[in-house]
Amino acid sequence: MSPISRPGRAVLGASVVALTMVVATACGPDNADPAVTAAPGVTAGASGTPGAAPIKLPTLEELKTWKLEDWDKWAQANVITPAVKGYWTLQKLLDAKPKPLPQPAPEGTQPPAQPTGAAPATSAPASAAPTAQPTAAQPGGGGGADQLPAMVPAKPVAHPFPKNMHVNGKIFFKDGNEDYVCSGTVVSDPANPGKSNLVWTASHCLHGGKGNKYYTDITFAPAFNSNGVLSNGNKQAKLEDAEPYGEWTATSGMVSPQWAAEADPEKGGPWSQYDFGIVKVANPSPGGKSLEETVGGSVPLWFNAPRDQVGAVSNYGFPEGKPFDGVELEHCDGGKPSKKTGDPSRPAMLLIGCNMTGGSSGGGWYATKDGKPALVSDTSIGNGANTYEAGPYLEDVAQHMFEYFSKKAK
Repeated sequence: MSPISRPGRAVLGASVVALTMVVATACGPDNADPAVTAAPGVTAGASGTPGAAPIKLPTLEELKTWKLEDWDKWAQANVITPAVKGYWTLQKLLDAKPKPLPQPAPEGTQPPAQPTGAAPATSAPASAAPTAQPTAAQPGGGGGADQLPAMVPAKPVAHPFPKNMHVNGKIFFKDGNEDYVCSGTVVSDPANPGKSNLVWTASHCLHGGKGNKYYTDITFAPAFNSNGVLSNGNKQAKLEDAEPYGEWTATSGMVSPQWAAEADPEKGGPWSQYDFGIVKVANPSPGGKSLEETVGGSVPLWFNAPRDQVGAVSNYGFPEGKPFDGVELEHCDGGKPSKKTGDPSRPAMLLIGCNMTGGSSGGGWYATKDGKPALVSDTSIGNGANTYEAGPYLEDVAQHMFEYFSKKAK
């Protein structure tokens, strides 16, 4: 990837931009609605709007066959408000709390009842990593218990970051009156080849789950601290030194219907198997280059990656929970992923050994496809002992959602 000159920092737009988002409210773990055969019209989402009409969650098989117009009908519920100009000062960035990694559901937890007629989702595959080293993590046996991987210690990416690492960044957002941080990855946009403004992350970094809203002031800082200016406890740096490409405010975004309808964002559960989301961001310099052009590249998404073709996987993120401090880009070379089954009607998650903590949520999982890095998942859950992390398997629902968003996001 060729070097790109750093853009000047500029004001962020403050206008409210209409958001094409997937939102659901009526059907959740304790309320299984009958299946719907077409995408419902959306008059309100999980935003608590007075008079909001309940929205039924379609079956997983129906979601797989939705066309762009079906996603369009589903996606007209909410708006996203770009970050307020000047909100994210360096102190706010440093004080932002890591969004905790949801903890896995206890063994034996029953999945939410599926809508009538729901057919099992295909248990699709995963992939291999750019520079990952295979470890004790091996695929789970078919039909048997999931095999837990050995813990893999995270390693920091050396400063200055190699150019291909500039696609990784931090996502800052507000949940109520609290500031939080997650991780995200610049991904390739098939509708705008070479000029992507899309960032992949976890649903729990964008939306509060069942009965809740999208977060506010969502902002992406690519290649955060890539030059190491904040390392070793240095708090005297300037904001522009810590953010070489500035702050890219989210103008639209989308999470999975299952997440918005069912999720408890603090707990792992069947919704974690669809814990993926995407935002479109805007250059802080109006009229400037795309995010992909600015950072020098993007990572293609690999949907329905055959599990038996997946080699080693490495995940990246900015963990902030102890013993990490949130200013270093860390990675775990987790080897060939195991499976974390959860709800057997949904795709089994990918599972690797890793000791990263909160703040790494939403970070990209890299595999090797045709000799090049591809993104196969994002960090969704971790266990209390910080010995493993799991991410959703990106199959048809993720692919169709992404294709819709790529073509329709404003």
